[in-house]
Formats: sequence, structure tokens, C-alpha cells
Amino acid sequence: MSDALFELVATYGVWLLAAACFLSCLLVPIPSSLLMLAGGAFVAAGDLEFVTVFASAWLAAVAGDQTGYAIGRGGAPLLDRLAERRPNRADLIARARALVARRGGLGVFFSTWLVAPLGPYVNFVAGASGLGWLRFTLWDAAGEAIWAGGYIGLGYGFADHLVLVADFAANASGFLVAAAVALGLGWLLRARLRKARARALST
Repeated sequence: MSDALFELVATYGVWLLAAACFLSCLLVPIPSSLLMLAGGAFVAAGDLEFVTVFASAWLAAVAGDQTGYAIGRGGAPLLDRLAERRPNRADLIARARALVARRGGLGVFFSTWLVAPLGPYVNFVAGASGLGWLRFTLWDAAGEAIWAGGYIGLGYGFADHLVLVADFAANASGFLVAAAVALGLGWLLRARLRKARARALST
């Protein structure tokens, strides 16, 4: 499958990459991350320019997120209809709602790269919940820059081992989430230990 995707990038270039990044932000099941890896590899080979590849992926992803945000402005009934059709979507929408409610714009930022499977749902939820457009856009644009730059950079740096990198990237979100949870728990434990020591010293 990876070889076929790389051939498509070689044939259609940044236009295919832009279309994939846009549609993937709207729940269309397209392996945009693999296409960005391929784009990075073609940059390393000198067939494409980094600025062009990055700009096409980033702008298309931001445009896709903006479209999702605009669709979400239709309100909660739209999200309820999405949740009714598939049970797994109900869980993702619930998690997206919790993320936006707790973190606001920061939740949008993390949904673009750290917990990317939630990204399209977070866009809908952000629009439906009334999260400010400017706040959404700034956090979203920053997150998509990390998402696009990260995958294109991996493709560029590991062009000679692209198949292995593609297999790893397919599971990268799970590793990132696990790492984030571990760091968060470590920070919380450290904070509590500091409080306990402060109390012990004050008594």
C-alpha cells in the first residue's frame, strides 16, 4: 500500500497532498500522514521543494479544520446525528467535547497532532460549543504546523528507510498519548511530593 501511495505523490505531487490533508480533516479516511512522509522523501531526493510541500499540507489542513469548525456551528444536533450512526463516533465525540471543555484552544492545538484521531471531532465541537473563531484558528494553525512539519521532516530525514518509518508513524499517536500521560502523571506526583515536603517542614 505504501508503494502505491508514494507513486501517487510522484505523479500528482502537492495537489494530491493538499487534497488528502483537507479531506482527512473532514473524516474522509485518507492516509494523509503517509502521503506527507512521501512528500518529505521527494524533498530529500530533490524532486519537490520543502516550502511548497509544507505550505500545501499546512494550508490544506487548516482549511479543512476551518470547514469542520463552520459545519460545527450547526450546533449540537449535528453532533448527535453523527454519534447515533456509529457507536465508536459517540465515544470520540464525547472525548472531543471533554477536551474542548477542559482545555479550550489548547485542546484544539493538541488534537491536531498529539491526539490526531480526535481532530475532526474537536473541530466540530469547537464550532458547536461557540469557541471563538480567532482563538480556534490561532491554536489550530500552530498545531497543524507541528503535524505537517513533523511528518514531512520524518520523510525527509529517513527517506532511505521510509517503509519502516511509515509503519512506525501509523502507531505514533498511541505512543505520543502514552508519553503525554506518563509525563502528566509524573508532573502531578512531583507537585504532590513538593506539597507534602512543604507541609512536613512547616510542622
